[in-house]
This record gives sequence, structure tokens and C-alpha cells, in this order.
Amino acid sequence: MSNLSDPSPLGGPRLPGGPPPHAVPDDLVRAALRVARTRDVPVADVPLIAVAEEAGISRSTLMRRLGGSRRALDEAVRAAGVDPGGQRPVRERAVAAAADLISEHGLVAATLERVADGAGCSVHSLYAAFGGRDGLLHAVYERYSPILDVEAVLAAPHEDLQETVRTLYRLLTEAFVREPRVVPAMFADALSRPEDPAVQAVFRHAFSRMVEGVGTWLTGEIAAGRIRDLPPLLLVQQMLGPLASHFLMRPAAAQLSVTDLPTSEEAVELFADNFLRAVGTRPPIS
Repeated sequence: MSNLSDPSPLGGPRLPGGPPPHAVPDDLVRAALRVARTRDVPVADVPLIAVAEEAGISRSTLMRRLGGSRRALDEAVRAAGVDPGGQRPVRERAVAAAADLISEHGLVAATLERVADGAGCSVHSLYAAFGGRDGLLHAVYERYSPILDVEAVLAAPHEDLQETVRTLYRLLTEAFVREPRVVPAMFADALSRPEDPAVQAVFRHAFSRMVEGVGTWLTGEIAAGRIRDLPPLLLVQQMLGPLASHFLMRPAAAQLSVTDLPTSEEAVELFADNFLRAVGTRPPIS
């Protein structure tokens, strides 16, 4: 009489009273894993015909050796220590792996080879997903910077200038303090390695987009009479520079015993008020 300690052919427990699971040959498990790695997809997404071809047998023979069930193959793969449901798509894994590398070691560390190793995929898969390293870095920037949220805010109606500035500052603050620290690392690279091709590629894409979006909005505020008629680039720098400087230096400043740091929300309020007092045609409402 079987019990929970009885070994099954797959190496797992056998349920009492149930039929024994079909024993899937190891060569079929290895074939399924090879195809999954080659295609960079979960085993569950590998067509059985592809497994059969890799194993050098027909699909009907494969089904017979599986006992007529695809589930048997998935269970055997799971018993071998691999989740047949698979991992996240390679694009998501690569962006996350690149972000970790950038946060820890800067843009220079995010080579395709190191990203592929961290994402558990091939360099070929990265080219297929991003078209190259620049495309990967652009995807990382879009994922971990506030650019998409900033563009959404600026695309919506915004009659309340003060609240719009505060909202933009909150988005920027979140980007500076979130882990992995991609945005601070990119700023650090811009200051320490301005001639690096990767740094130049990211900043050409990222900051031109940010400056253009925020600058266009500020130009509209000038036309509406809410902001003084100043050069848009200088307005963008005056708006973003103090906040960025504060949150870039904040982790180090927090280690100083003489420093009494405001909360992030207090910093947002202070910088928003200071910006509007400097460039607004009407003082902000406290």
C-alpha cells in the first residue's frame, strides 16, 4: 500500500489512491529544456513538435513516450528543478538586470553580455528585443525615469500651475529615491564620464525628450501669463536643477549628524514654492 513517502517515477511524492504519474524519460526533459533555452521561452510555450524534432522522434512517438499527456512533460521538467511556466519575458528580465547593473556600477557596466548573463538569456535575444545596447538603455530609462508619467501629466489639462509643479516634483522625487537607483547613477555618469558613448546616447535620448516636453509646457505657461518670459532652457534648468541636486546629495547628507533633512514631501513643497516665486508672475498661494 502506497503512502506519501513512496517515491514516484519523477522523484516526487505519490498521492495515496491515485494512479502513478507517467515516467518521462530524461532525454525528453533535456530536449525540452534545450529548445526552451534556444528559443528563450518557457518550456510550457515550446510546441511539442519542436521537442520531438530536438529528440529526433516523431510527434506521435513523443506523445506515446509521454503517456499521451503534455502535462507529464511539464511535471517532469518541474521535478528537474525548472518552472515549466517559465520566466518573465526576456524584455522585462533584461531591463531589470540592466537597471541593477547601472545602479551598482554605472552605465559602463551594462554591457549586453553582462545584461544577458543577469537576465538568463542570450545576447542574440537582446538584439531581437531591443535592436542593440542603445535600445536597451532607452528602455531602462523609460522604465525607471519619470518621463512617461511626466509626459502624461503635461498632456492633461492643467490650469493650476502650482499643483502641476508639485506633481512634477513628486514624480521626479520618486525617480531619485526608488530602487534600483538608476536615475542617480545616470546623473553620476553624466558628470564623471560625459564623453562615454553610452552616456551620450542616453542623454541625447532622455534629456532632450525631458527638456522638450517640459520646455513646451513652460512656453505655454508664458503665453498664458503665469510665468515670466524667460528662455525655456533656463526655465527648465531652474525648475529641475535644485530638486535634482538635493536628491542626488541627500543620501550622503543623511549621514551628517549636523544635517536636519526635511521629508521628501517638505522638500517638494519648498522647491515648488521657490521656483514659482522666482519665475511666476503671481506669488504662489501658501
